[in-house]
Amino acid sequence: MIQWGKLAGLVISLLAAVESAAATEPAGRVELGASAAEADVTVACMYPMTGRPASYGRDSITGIRVALAELALQPHAPKLRVIVDDSRSKASFAVQMAENFIETDQADILCGVVSSGVGLAVSRVARSRRIIMIGTDHASSRSVLEEGHRYYFRVSSDTWYSHAAGARYLKELQAKTGWRTLAFLGPDYEYGRVAWRDLRQALEMLGVEYQVVGQYWPKLYEPDYTLYIQSLLESPPDILVTALWGGDFNAFIEQARTTELFRKMPVANFDTGGNYDTLVALGKNPPPGLILSARHHLNWPATERNRRFVQAFHALSGRYPSYSAQGAYAGMMVIAKAVGMVGDVSDTDAMIKALEGLEIELPKDPEGFTSYIDAETHQIVQAQAIGRPVPSDHYPPTHVMLGDWVVYDAELLKPSPELVERRRGSR
Repeated sequence: MIQWGKLAGLVISLLAAVESAAATEPAGRVELGASAAEADVTVACMYPMTGRPASYGRDSITGIRVALAELALQPHAPKLRVIVDDSRSKASFAVQMAENFIETDQADILCGVVSSGVGLAVSRVARSRRIIMIGTDHASSRSVLEEGHRYYFRVSSDTWYSHAAGARYLKELQAKTGWRTLAFLGPDYEYGRVAWRDLRQALEMLGVEYQVVGQYWPKLYEPDYTLYIQSLLESPPDILVTALWGGDFNAFIEQARTTELFRKMPVANFDTGGNYDTLVALGKNPPPGLILSARHHLNWPATERNRRFVQAFHALSGRYPSYSAQGAYAGMMVIAKAVGMVGDVSDTDAMIKALEGLEIELPKDPEGFTSYIDAETHQIVQAQAIGRPVPSDHYPPTHVMLGDWVVYDAELLKPSPELVERRRGSR
């Protein structure tokens, strides 16, 4: 068992080393962990470091540093060399970067990516180059279903798991409130479109009867949601589900809270809405009717492992993590465990065999459950918790956290073999 005191000391020492080295790091590119000569495996990651999603890249890098600090306390853990560079949230740029990682840096494993469109593009590179890719944050279920392949694995919840949980929540809410009409607001690209399909398929499988009264598709990083808000107010649904994320969701909330929107309809965001930066943005008086979840929460589950991760992140950075940090941390820990099992990372077939069905304890796991990678889909299987904002001063500067939890068992959320076959048959 790793002692928190030792981990905290190592993390603080690592922070000092990072700060002293920061001036010599190339702009954008960051190298962490072992040197090329010492490393057992070279992992090349792509995250956004500029623009509206830059905080996700920043937190992912810190999550990687927490994982490396933890691995350093394990005497037989493999030595990871981790290279991170700015994907710029552009598929064509990330594809070229992936090729350069493979050719120039001799990367053994590709990793990361926030945008689902970029993630799919890099996954295709992994398939064509027969190199393993560990997805840590992008969430389109298409990546493991329609476009899944033997070289791709994902270690954070995807749009199917979050919206399968959301569909169950909506079914239970309908029994209480009798809601009948639903509208959807999502970014007009891979992630938003697949999230909407996943939600509809999950509601259909549960036999939920409802009417769609609006579908709204703003562009990614849309600065002004006025027209969408006006349309929703003119034809208000009983409930609005949104797949906006990060700064987009925060901007929508800020603009909508000056109107009657939140008093006219509950607003649910089942995949990203409970992210820490959103909770900070809600302030002391969040709008009424919010129903939120995310791929990781600071205060759920209330386990020692989750507390240790959150504290280590804060000790290293002076801030609290977004869900992307836990995904990046999970990516490093999964890679290290698989490499430790196989020994020779160049044996790709053995690495794939080790990853298929791999079990690993992660901060997101409630007591009594251990995350594992489904051997069929290569998607990590995890529970999902959905909550509502409640007052809290435990993680400043936020004044609220999620509470009133409804937790959905991981096995309950797995896509059925029939759904997997149907989705893969549509390739």
